[in-house]
Amino acid sequence: MVLFFIGYIFSQPHCLPILSEMYGRMRQRYLKEHRPSLYSSLILSEKLYPHLLEIDRAAHERMDAMLPRMMGAAGVTEELKARDPMRWVGLMNTLKVQVEETIFQELIFQ
Repeated sequence: MVLFFIGYIFSQPHCLPILSEMYGRMRQRYLKEHRPSLYSSLILSEKLYPHLLEIDRAAHERMDAMLPRMMGAAGVTEELKARDPMRWVGLMNTLKVQVEETIFQELIFQ
C-alpha cells in the first residue's frame, strides 16, 4: 500500500507527517529552507518523520532538564510566585526564552 500525502509518498501508513509539536515543525522548516539536500534525502528514505519526532522529544527533554536548574540559579521559587506574581512571570518568560535559544542552536539549527 502506498499513500500520497501533500506531495510525499509513504509506503507505510504510520509514516504520515502529522506533526503538531513546535520543535519538530521548526526543524522541518529549517531543513526545507537551509538544508534541502538533507531534507530530500530524509524524505526519500522515509526517515524525516522519525527524525522530527526525535528532535522534538530531545528538545522537550532539554527544556525539562534545563528550566528547573535555571529557576534555582535565578531564585525563581513558589515563594516568589506568591509574593510577586508579575516578577515571577517575567523571570519565567526570560528563562524559557534562554532555554529555547539553547535548544534552537543545539538541536534545531545544526
